[in-house]
Amino acid sequence: MILTTVAAVICVILLVLVVVQQVRYNNLSAQTEQSKAELAKKEAIIHKEALIKAKEALQAESEQIKEDERERRRELSALENKLIKREDLLETKIQEVTDKEVELDKLKDQIIDKEDILAEIIQKQTAELERISGLSTEEAKKMFLEQLKTDLAQEQMQLIRENEAKIRETAVEKSKEILSTTMQRCMIEQVVESTVSVVSLPNDEMKGRIIGREGRNIRTLETLTGVDLIIDDTPEAVVLSSFDPVRREVAKLALEKLIQDGRIHPVRIEEMVEKAKEEIDKKIMEEGENAALDVGIIGLNKELIKNLGRLYYRTSYGQNVLKHSLEVGHIAGMLAAELGANVYVAKRAGLLHDIGKAVDQTQEGTHIELGVELAQRYGEKPEIIHAIEAHHDGVTANSVEAVLVKLADAISASRPGARRDTLEIYIKRLQKIEEIVNSYEGIKQSFAVQAGREVRVIVQSEMFDDLASQKLARDIANKIENELDYPGQIKVTVVREFRTTEIAK
Repeated sequence: MILTTVAAVICVILLVLVVVQQVRYNNLSAQTEQSKAELAKKEAIIHKEALIKAKEALQAESEQIKEDERERRRELSALENKLIKREDLLETKIQEVTDKEVELDKLKDQIIDKEDILAEIIQKQTAELERISGLSTEEAKKMFLEQLKTDLAQEQMQLIRENEAKIRETAVEKSKEILSTTMQRCMIEQVVESTVSVVSLPNDEMKGRIIGREGRNIRTLETLTGVDLIIDDTPEAVVLSSFDPVRREVAKLALEKLIQDGRIHPVRIEEMVEKAKEEIDKKIMEEGENAALDVGIIGLNKELIKNLGRLYYRTSYGQNVLKHSLEVGHIAGMLAAELGANVYVAKRAGLLHDIGKAVDQTQEGTHIELGVELAQRYGEKPEIIHAIEAHHDGVTANSVEAVLVKLADAISASRPGARRDTLEIYIKRLQKIEEIVNSYEGIKQSFAVQAGREVRVIVQSEMFDDLASQKLARDIANKIENELDYPGQIKVTVVREFRTTEIAK
């Protein structure tokens, strides 16, 4: 700051000298008549004035420098005082922290001493408890954990039972109402599954005429229809056997016509088979059209109607597939109406969900794959195709209508009397049920009753209380659901019998 001031003063002096020299030069050039004395006098005056101004400027600058220095000292003094106060405060806090650390160390030592005393007391008490109870620490801990596990299991079953009661008050009652109402509104008779048909004869002499000379008649009939004719010792009857129900029906109708006409020879057999095929084709179209009208479906492709009619001669587990498809269509439509879904889509998809079974005996692929192919080929909408594809969980159902078709299919197939299993499947199911039940510990006996729709389990009473029996019933039911395929429902009943006997003397 001082150097800056000195430089400023020097600059002022130099400026004054320059001005003086400039004036001198101007005066020299202008003065022609003035004397050197006057010029020197003037120069002296100007020089004196310039010096005075320079001294005044230097003095003013010096005063300013002193004032700045005094201000700077005041600021430094205030800052020094503030730092001293902070230092004193910091020393105070450090002393407080030190005092607290000393106090905490004392408390820590006291806690350690008390912990040692408590550990010694606990050790003595544990030893005394082991001596009194006759159990080691590990044995007592194991016993306590088992008791705790039992208590938690009982509380869990209690909570489950209470929650189930609350749920049943709302959801179960409503669902039962909807499903029972729907099932009662739609009951369709079923026929028995069979791969054979029996044709009654007026007498046993007719068997020889059907066979013909050297078997030419029976060979012609079997060749034209693709059906095996079984002529045995059964009185006044001929058995027709074929996996294709349509072929079997054609052969049956043709044979009945031949018996009624009385003229049985290869040419006549060919004529009757052709007439029978025409009648069956007409019957197939009529049944397909009637099914579509019954459900209220319009605009079906003729080929779809024809394949739908073929289901009239197709059975599955004793259930007529066309009747089953009609039932599924009606049930799906009623469920859709109850839930506010698209009734028409549900009905149409329900009617066509098993359309693949019309051709699955003559073409490769599952009935779902073939049904999807037929629906795509004949212009069905994507939501109908999706419902057909999803009704057996081939893909995940992503629409309400697809879920309803799947549900309606299960209702129609699983209700009592809808389907008839073979004896072998029936026996295996009963054996599997009893095998699942007997896999649990504490089972005395188990009986599958009511055609496998109920299983009764007799348990050892000393191993099960009420809650444990309820849990066992639930576990068995869950295992049956996960490991066994069955129609309808299976009721699990756990019986815990306790007998007390006294003799009166």
